Amino acid sequence: MSSGLRRYILVFFILLTLLCSSFTAFAADKITIASVSWTGVTIKSELAVSVLEGLGYKAENKVFSVPIAYSALSTGDADVFFGNWMPSMANIANKFFAGGKVIKYVANMPNAKYTLATPTFCAEEGLKDFTDIVKFGDQLDWKIYGIEPGNDGNMIIQKMIDNNMFGLGKFELVASSEVAMLAQVQAYAQNHKAIVFLGWAPHSMNERIDMTYLTGSTAQTFGENDGTATVWTNLRKGFKEENPNVARLFKNMLFPVTMMNQIMTSVHVSKGLGLHQAGLKWLKEHPATYEKWLTGVTTSDGSLAIPALRAYLESKI
Repeated sequence: MSSGLRRYILVFFILLTLLCSSFTAFAADKITIASVSWTGVTIKSELAVSVLEGLGYKAENKVFSVPIAYSALSTGDADVFFGNWMPSMANIANKFFAGGKVIKYVANMPNAKYTLATPTFCAEEGLKDFTDIVKFGDQLDWKIYGIEPGNDGNMIIQKMIDNNMFGLGKFELVASSEVAMLAQVQAYAQNHKAIVFLGWAPHSMNERIDMTYLTGSTAQTFGENDGTATVWTNLRKGFKEENPNVARLFKNMLFPVTMMNQIMTSVHVSKGLGLHQAGLKWLKEHPATYEKWLTGVTTSDGSLAIPALRAYLESKI
């Protein structure tokens, strides 16, 4: 063998080694899911982490506020977000979609609900519509209860107050966590005290609280269809091209309202069952769902996805 040929072979193997190392490093990169501290989004995000791990990927769930989640997607600090509630998030999300830094991608849950609600006894007393809220101002202590600061729902409520929409100029937005707000609602409902709060479905609140959603929402508030919402999966720019197998998985991952209600209710009924375990348990008991999710999807090394995820679920539940 000539020295020139030996040098050629050596260079070839060095380049091949570098190429394989680069591919391995890329494949090992962690997929980051942007989440917010809402029950439904947490379930979706934790399920996605588990499915990815079952397929041999590294993944993590990072919790942000809604505006920070979009900033993270736009800068590449997060890859996917399963909680884009539309139209209520339009004022935050649309500028990122328009700029091309975040891709709207796929509707993962149609026929959701996101608007103001009240205990049913209040509705029976006449508090049924946005225009009725001001009539009950004294009984409501001139307060409307939202969730965490920076949330899109809070922003809509505050806009309604600031612009005196529906005569709400005297009201105060009470920002809190999801858990604290719902505890307040339950306490008020048990004591037959009036309250108006930010409600949504799917959520176990719909089972735990005898509640009624208010009518009267507009395009400038929670949408013209009384707060009926569609939840979207968003991707950072370039993710689909860089990770086509995972992007296909994310496109397939749909979360019907009935599925989410069942998982959330199981957490409420089964003391000690966390959101993560409840989601995995539901998925294991409904193989037809994860089989649909894995259509056209492989493991990270190109193997069959369904047996791999089935084995993973068996090991976890």
